[in-house]
Amino acid sequence: MQPTSDSLHLGNYLGALLNWVQLQDEFDAYYFVADLHALTVPTDPAVLRHRTRVTAAQFIAGGVDPLRSAVFCQSHVTEHAELGWVMNCLTAEGEARRMTQFKDKVAKGHNANVGLLTYPMLMAADILMYDAVYVPVGEDQRQHLEITRDLAERFNTRYAADTLVVPQPYILKGSAKIMDLTDPNAKMSGSTSPDKGLILLSDPDARIAKKIRSAVTDTEAEVRFDPETKAGISNLLVIHSALSGTPIPELEARFAGQGYGVFKNEVAAVVVEAVTPFRTRMSELLDDPAELDRLIAMGADRAREVAQATMARVRAAVGLLPAARL
Repeated sequence: MQPTSDSLHLGNYLGALLNWVQLQDEFDAYYFVADLHALTVPTDPAVLRHRTRVTAAQFIAGGVDPLRSAVFCQSHVTEHAELGWVMNCLTAEGEARRMTQFKDKVAKGHNANVGLLTYPMLMAADILMYDAVYVPVGEDQRQHLEITRDLAERFNTRYAADTLVVPQPYILKGSAKIMDLTDPNAKMSGSTSPDKGLILLSDPDARIAKKIRSAVTDTEAEVRFDPETKAGISNLLVIHSALSGTPIPELEARFAGQGYGVFKNEVAAVVVEAVTPFRTRMSELLDDPAELDRLIAMGADRAREVAQATMARVRAAVGLLPAARL
């Protein structure tokens, strides 16, 4: 995740972070704060440093165990930038310009720097660096993974077979897709949602409750899951179910005839109960930056071992002269 806000939001937590925690049981996992990617937009240096620590702390507070999985900063493993350059040199300009994210951001008037254009090449390097067999992605990231697969196959064909592992998508079908509280037809987003539409994991209890009570619903009073005609209530049902573990049909039956006020109050209580231990752990980590930095450094050391081995294969394959050891 990029360190582009002062807090992750509920959509990040339910859509990605909870799945990351579960994947630790099955895989050797690497989770990093994408601080190099964050440079594609103008950022105050002090703010970037603060947000980088916050994002790493929230990974750990959410359940990613730094003793089991590598938690680190992208920029602390310089091989990312080096492999990103190799990927740039394998990519045609037109191919890069056809990437959906670049086209969309340019169309919306975003800062169209070269970093934004080559963002998918650095993302490919991020993945290929760790011999990733599987990459947990949502449907909206499929295109980026496809270009990663294309570049790996192109590299292996041009230089040396089997140098890079061609990754497979690990589509998180059970992920909860959380929508904006003010526009339940749009995904909750730290970059596009207004403050009232976002539930930040750092929000105080009272603020969380107020945002949920004021969430856009409809003119009916029936708590029913119907994303087409009752998008707001359906979104709140998804939030409750994802955090409480209660199936949506059971929630519909429980709140039959009770109206939206009662339902919203319980959703708020469920969110507050889930977020409170997270927020407590996050505060503990941020109150001890030396210990947090130690955990990040430990993750970077672990990641660097794999990255150095990958880059040794890549350098040999493309013909870069090995550095002499004096």
